[in-house]
Amino acid sequence: MTDAELFSEGINLMISGMGFVLTFLIVLIYAISFISKIINKFFPEPLPAPLAKPTPSVAPTDNLDHLRPVIAAAIAHHRRQQGLK
Repeated sequence: MTDAELFSEGINLMISGMGFVLTFLIVLIYAISFISKIINKFFPEPLPAPLAKPTPSVAPTDNLDHLRPVIAAAIAHHRRQQGLK
């Protein structure tokens, strides 16, 4: 075989391989959408019940002054465990 024949066979193989992959992916997309429609038909998602607003038992505190000592202690504890100053 000459170089031109080998090159032409390579191009043919490349085009047929890419065509096969493209065809397979298109069939796969349609198969997945078909199966999805069947599953949604026989097993529909239940509608969520309307949620009532929960009443908090304790009022949330967003005060950073109360959290600052806790954060400082956590950082100091982490540094002691890691051997950092």
